[in-house]
Amino acid sequence: MSENKQYENLSSFGSLIRVPDPPLSRTPTPSPTSKASKKLIELKSPNKSIDDEDELKEENGVLFWVNKSGFPIDTKTWERMWDHVGKIHPKGLEGESLIRTGAELPEVPIPQVPLSFHLNMSTYERLEMIQNYMKELQYNHTGTQFFEIRKNRPISGLMDSAKEMIRESLPIKCLEAVILGVHLTNGIAGLERFPISFKTFFLGNTHRHVVLGMYCSGKYGAVGMSRRDDLMYKPLTFKSLAELVIDFQDCYRKYWHDVKKVKLGLPISHNPHSYEQIQWKYLTLNCTRLTRMELARELDKHAREVKAMMKSVTSAQYSPRKPPANSSIQVSPRKEPTSIGTTKLTSRLDRSLTVSRASGTPKECQGTEDESKKDATYQIRI
Repeated sequence: MSENKQYENLSSFGSLIRVPDPPLSRTPTPSPTSKASKKLIELKSPNKSIDDEDELKEENGVLFWVNKSGFPIDTKTWERMWDHVGKIHPKGLEGESLIRTGAELPEVPIPQVPLSFHLNMSTYERLEMIQNYMKELQYNHTGTQFFEIRKNRPISGLMDSAKEMIRESLPIKCLEAVILGVHLTNGIAGLERFPISFKTFFLGNTHRHVVLGMYCSGKYGAVGMSRRDDLMYKPLTFKSLAELVIDFQDCYRKYWHDVKKVKLGLPISHNPHSYEQIQWKYLTLNCTRLTRMELARELDKHAREVKAMMKSVTSAQYSPRKPPANSSIQVSPRKEPTSIGTTKLTSRLDRSLTVSRASGTPKECQGTEDESKKDATYQIRI
């Protein structure tokens, strides 16, 4: 069996819906939705407006829509979504019409959110409940991402998006699942979360995927959303970070995907009101230039550095290591100490200390300038 025939036996795969190219014809038949169809299929359109350019995203070599109107969805986004559904549905426009005009459609159950856990429940069981909740939401095959996720938003804003996902209970994709996983795992003692991104290559197209890595009590795992069951949930059974990433790499090989790059982020704060941003790609590994042994060695080294960061609760910045020359490892530069999250956290801490001391007795509130300077120094050390 040739390599092309092996690929033909595989179903469509990736984090996005692939739109088939329209048949070539000299006299195309006009349709009311041809304008939106052209924008969805073409990679670059010179007649696109600024608004369409903002809502149109590219990944895996195809375009997909992002709902930026919020909820309830506006008419433009709604009709645009159904226009795409009519193209990818096995029955075409007839299948779309049957769904939209159906009077007795089955009621979609709303899954129960795992917001509260039993005290005796282990972290392993909690993560399994969270992953089962994501599975009940199902993967989004509509070609329109319902929730806009901007990676540069602070954690507090992303948690608002996660609450909106719970409230609407609509299908999600991998990036939305990471944000939802962060929200649902906030407050679990001893659990560290960090993003793991994959860039793969298949049949001339680039595919991207992201999951939420987990670390607890010396074990690694992951939660997320994918069309493949073995590319999202990994229980807390892996002894090292290298073992977890290599397992993902082996699962990709089963679907004839070549893993080009792996990007690892830093631990995410458990504070849902934090103004910090998620560090998505602190370390980038080029898998095409690294052997499996070298990849495992770099991942183990990164894991030791991250564990050292976990021990220091007050450390607000991370100092990445400098890679050697001509290396396939890339490390993102660290931020300056005057970041927004650190400044606001320090100001809130100093303000709380000042209020608590001002609420004492009048004798305690009085003091000389030297005493006030000592108090200020003590506040800064805290």
